[in-house]
Amino acid sequence: MSIQAYQTNSVETASPGELTLMLYNGCLKFIKLAGKAIDSRDYEQKNINIQKAQKIIQEFMVTLDPEASISKEIMPLYDYINRRLLDANLKNDKNILGEASELVGELRDTWKEVIRQTRQEQFGKGGNA
Repeated sequence: MSIQAYQTNSVETASPGELTLMLYNGCLKFIKLAGKAIDSRDYEQKNINIQKAQKIIQEFMVTLDPEASISKEIMPLYDYINRRLLDANLKNDKNILGEASELVGELRDTWKEVIRQTRQEQFGKGGNA
């Protein structure tokens, strides 16, 4: 099985929670690539990767359930991250990029913990799923 086929299969068989985790990881990857592009003065790649990270954050923003109480707390955070990515892009600023990366990393880690706890509840405390 090729890497491409494996990746496609992983996405097609992932739960919604796992897909969200993949998106957070992808966002972090694009931010990291943008930082490397700033270092090498490859501003086209910096722009492409920051825009990919922004698209992920914007997808999170449009898919938030407005009725869920957590949405009122997390929407401003997504909006802030999105604006910081824009600022980093405009200013070629790795410090701002680092701030956005840290916030996305915290969200990803929180989401990872939610998945872990959900699995424990689904499969019982004794399982190692």
